[in-house]
Amino acid sequence: MARIQDSDIAAVRERAHVDDVIREVVALKSAGGGSYKGLCPFHDERTPSFHVTPSKGFWHCFGCQEGGDVIDFVRKIDQLTFAEAVEKLAGRVGITLRYEEGGAAPNRQQGERTRLVEAHRLAAAFYSENLASPDAQAGRDFLTERGFTLADAEHFGVGFAPAGWDGLTGRLRSAGFADQEILTSGLAVAGKRGPYDRFRGRLVWPIREASGDVIGFGARRVLPDDDGPKYLNTPETPIYRKSQLLYGVDLARKSIARQRQAVVVEGYTDVMAVHLSGIETAVATCGTAFGADHVRILRRLLMDQDEARGEVIFTFDGDAAGQRAALKAFDLDQRFVTQTFVAIEPDGLDPCDLRRLRGAEAVRDLVARRVPLFEFAIRSTLAGFQLDSAEGRVGALKAVAPMIATIRDASLRPEYARLVAGWLGMETTAVTSAVRTAGKRAVTPSPGSAGDRGKAESANPVARIEREVLKCALQVPQHSAAWYDAVEEPAFRSPDHLEVYRAIAAAGGPSTAVDGRQWVERVIAAAGDDLVRTRVRAFAVDPLPVSGESDESLRAYCAGIIARLLEIDATRRISEVKARLQRMDPTRESDYGPLFADLLALEEYRRGLREQAVGVG
Repeated sequence: MARIQDSDIAAVRERAHVDDVIREVVALKSAGGGSYKGLCPFHDERTPSFHVTPSKGFWHCFGCQEGGDVIDFVRKIDQLTFAEAVEKLAGRVGITLRYEEGGAAPNRQQGERTRLVEAHRLAAAFYSENLASPDAQAGRDFLTERGFTLADAEHFGVGFAPAGWDGLTGRLRSAGFADQEILTSGLAVAGKRGPYDRFRGRLVWPIREASGDVIGFGARRVLPDDDGPKYLNTPETPIYRKSQLLYGVDLARKSIARQRQAVVVEGYTDVMAVHLSGIETAVATCGTAFGADHVRILRRLLMDQDEARGEVIFTFDGDAAGQRAALKAFDLDQRFVTQTFVAIEPDGLDPCDLRRLRGAEAVRDLVARRVPLFEFAIRSTLAGFQLDSAEGRVGALKAVAPMIATIRDASLRPEYARLVAGWLGMETTAVTSAVRTAGKRAVTPSPGSAGDRGKAESANPVARIEREVLKCALQVPQHSAAWYDAVEEPAFRSPDHLEVYRAIAAAGGPSTAVDGRQWVERVIAAAGDDLVRTRVRAFAVDPLPVSGESDESLRAYCAGIIARLLEIDATRRISEVKARLQRMDPTRESDYGPLFADLLALEEYRRGLREQAVGVG
């Protein structure tokens, strides 16, 4: 593959803003100092340890230690090669890439993901065009019967796959796609005479990533002579992994983050109906059950953390299958920090039918009448027992006691114990005892805790000061250079911090910095190994503890914290000089006088530093 020109890679880094790209996956909130934080997309955590600094173009997770620039993020989140990540970002920001062999890259030189996404873009346009064709009448009738207009279909990208065998395949071939690419995309199936269209004579919904790229389709049977499955979805491909996708997330992600609410429905038309009813937080799984990967997606979008809870509302059909789905969701509830609810229409109507028969207000009322998932799951379990017999009540208690014991909010457990006691006609103490016994046996799963980067440094205040000094040099070199130039290697006692100091020195020091992003990149390039580069990125994004972001406050903080480090270093040197003086004979050794003078000068120097460092460290 031809190599992308370095100047184009630099342009992509400059124009693809790292915070905008990351916000498609992670809800971010201000962390001060122009930085943002959110829940890491690469490991489970309850407290945000994922930081983004747009001015430097870097992100870093202090929990799992992943980090890098905007290209590194796209590579990791989408599992792409470097070239594929650059191509994806270039397409996003409108940059035409040039390759070292000259000119725009021929098709065969583009990354696989880029090619597959382009094939799906063409397929989505092809299907959308065909929705207006005479052959798509059954598809249009299906939408009309469910209360959707052609404008609604256009908003959600709904299209129609012609009944012929190779309509899309021919379109892709004419666009320069090889048969193997078409097969790899999942848009076609291998036949004896070559590829033929996977979706034929069906209404088609494009499935998009949060960024808006189409990477798959869901197709519904609408023709009377179609004896295939009711729904047919894109198979697993290099870009389509159904367990890690939510239909509608591209339209819902901003509302989910803003309203701190996600409504999980069961189908494509349900997503359409809920959105069109004014609730733009609805998503659905793509032909698979709601699972742990979907939990992770929603947690990142909700900023699902202890101090700022939102809500996830599951809507299920009121039949037995819906109840089983709700109970499965109960098992996943422990992975959320946010509150989980269930909204079920008593008459068994799904959101699409509810909107069609009773209007948008009925859909809004359905969501508003949600009940806690715990209550629904417990009541559904109790419904399976004969509560008019002693044996039935005891069996029901044994079944629900572990459920109550796993409620993560300990303050809710006694309340549910009292409710269950009332439902079963038992003494509250009996239920409480059963819950306590079940709790001793239970192992409650929970999201992995973020690595606490501050524990060691909180125990070692000197290490914390060293870190803050390096952060100043990396983040605000213009405000720290004057004082930082006085810092020398012996001031750093942490080997990790010393390596970062050396990388900063090798890059020319903060006095040579011009542009913030280029300065950090210079330091990264000067770092000795990957571990040091990781630390540099971490220090570049960890917010400075400064109230306000004025130049004056930043200069004052940098001067104060660097003076504090210099004071600690001076104190250390004073101790060393005093120890030497104690071992010397002042009457016989000529070095005693000059060394004593050095001690006096050091103590005067330390007093000046102490005045500058007042209130810092």
